[in-house]
Amino acid sequence: MTMVRGLGAAVLVVAMLGAGCTTMSSARDRIVKREASCGDVTVDIYFEPDSAEVTKEGRAVLRAAADQAKGCQVDKVLVMGLADAAGAPGANLELSRQRAAAVTKTLTAIGLPVGDIDLSAAGQTGSVTAAGDNRPLRRRADVTLKLSTPRK
Repeated sequence: MTMVRGLGAAVLVVAMLGAGCTTMSSARDRIVKREASCGDVTVDIYFEPDSAEVTKEGRAVLRAAADQAKGCQVDKVLVMGLADAAGAPGANLELSRQRAAAVTKTLTAIGLPVGDIDLSAAGQTGSVTAAGDNRPLRRRADVTLKLSTPRK
C-alpha cells in the first residue's frame, strides 16, 4: 500500500512539474516578441461565375494573408486574374483583368502596403483540359506576397 501511495505521489509531482513548464512557456511567449516569419505568402481568391466582386470569404483570406505579412517588408505583390472557358475569349480576358484589379483594391483597403504590384490577366488560357472539360476552379485570382525581413 505504501508503494502505491509513493507511486501516486510521484505521478502527482511529475504532473505538477509538467503543468508548470506549460505555464512558464506561455508566460514567456507573452513577454518575448517572436520574429515574424517573412516567407512568401500565396493564396487563391475564388469568384462567382461572371463576377469580379471579391466575396466575403475572399476578403477573409486576403485579411489572413495580410496578417501573415505583418512585421515583414512587402517587396512585391503578384496578382494574376484567371477565368474559365464559358463565354467569349475577349470577355474572359477582361473579366480576369477586373478580378486582378478587385483583389488589389481589396488588399489596399485592408491596409496592406502594396507599393510594387505586378498585375496580370490570363483570361481563359489553360481553362480547358486535354479532354475538352472546362475547369471551373479557374474563376480565381492567384495572389503572392513577396516578403522579406524588414531592414533595421
